[in-house]
Amino acid sequence: MGTTFYQVTGKLRLLAVMSSIWLGLHAVVGHAHEVLPTLSDMTVVDGTVLRFAVTANVEAFLANIDLDTVEDTDEAENLSDYEALRALPVTDIGRKLPELVNDWNAVPFLSVDGVAMPLNLTTFQMSDSDDLEQPRVTSLVLDAYIAETAQSVVISWPKGAGSFVLRQQGVEAPYTGLLQGGASSPEIALTGGGADTGWQPFVSYIPVGFDHILPKGLDHILFVLGLFFLSAKLRPLLWQVSAFTLAHTVTLALGAMGWVMVPGSIVEPLIAASIVYVAVENIFTSGLNRWRPVVIFGFGLLHGLGFASVLGEFGLPEGQFIPALIGFNIGVEFGQLAVIAMAFALVGWFARKEWYRRAISIPASCAIALVGAYWCVERVFL
Repeated sequence: MGTTFYQVTGKLRLLAVMSSIWLGLHAVVGHAHEVLPTLSDMTVVDGTVLRFAVTANVEAFLANIDLDTVEDTDEAENLSDYEALRALPVTDIGRKLPELVNDWNAVPFLSVDGVAMPLNLTTFQMSDSDDLEQPRVTSLVLDAYIAETAQSVVISWPKGAGSFVLRQQGVEAPYTGLLQGGASSPEIALTGGGADTGWQPFVSYIPVGFDHILPKGLDHILFVLGLFFLSAKLRPLLWQVSAFTLAHTVTLALGAMGWVMVPGSIVEPLIAASIVYVAVENIFTSGLNRWRPVVIFGFGLLHGLGFASVLGEFGLPEGQFIPALIGFNIGVEFGQLAVIAMAFALVGWFARKEWYRRAISIPASCAIALVGAYWCVERVFL
């Protein structure tokens, strides 16, 4: 029985490696519908124009997708509206942009010295592609006319608009801040001096990391649950989580700093494959074997690259990057611990029952494996 078991698990490991290679070779045809943060550089031009150079997925805004709650546009309730907009020519999208700017002005997006000031759309450029599976990124130049004596501004980001990174340009000690939907910035001095200390980005990026696990990171949640359902005992769980945490911490740092670059079209299918592997192995074994932490370490490297792609998109200045990186990673860890805590609360009480593995662990692992397998196919071919 023991020999047969190790033969089976050995074949599973071989299958996981071969599948990963196959997926990596074919992932170039995958899609990318991930929700990206909106980036904006704020500059005073000639003393009387406040200019915002904005990079965003405007079709997601025009489709009224709630970017505060979804990580991928495929998950949106009004996906059909988004896909219809994505299929329109660039010129047609351009005609719709004034209504988007009007919506932002209604918030209002910009207040100067306590007075709401309207934005005016000056120019826009949109990437165009025949591949409807790839999001189009739009660059907008929005101007507001201000008095030469203007002192400070407050930026308010609409509820449901997702993450917004504001970067002040052309001054000393510029302000750089992260706003979530429905939030407002502090008063920002137009002459500069509003740069955050290291403590502030550290604290502000902890919830960003947590949010990437709960509620947005369903693939990472399923992977962590796959670790949990091997055995609810503390020792095997500790070995697995430690290997996973160490690995994703390494690649999160390397990837976020730009030292390791792997396209999401490769990383995302392999993350789905990692979910399949841990879930399928749970079905064939009831305990921790010597290879599993090693395999999980390898998969943790992949998950870290997925986390890094999120943090790298925020475009933080060098002085704030390291504290934000640490805060983001801590937030991820809190999210993972919250997933494990909820799993213990729901089914951990039954872990010592004879029927736990048969009635809970194996069925749950089967369900996780099926979801992961579907994602593998979807991320490669659909």
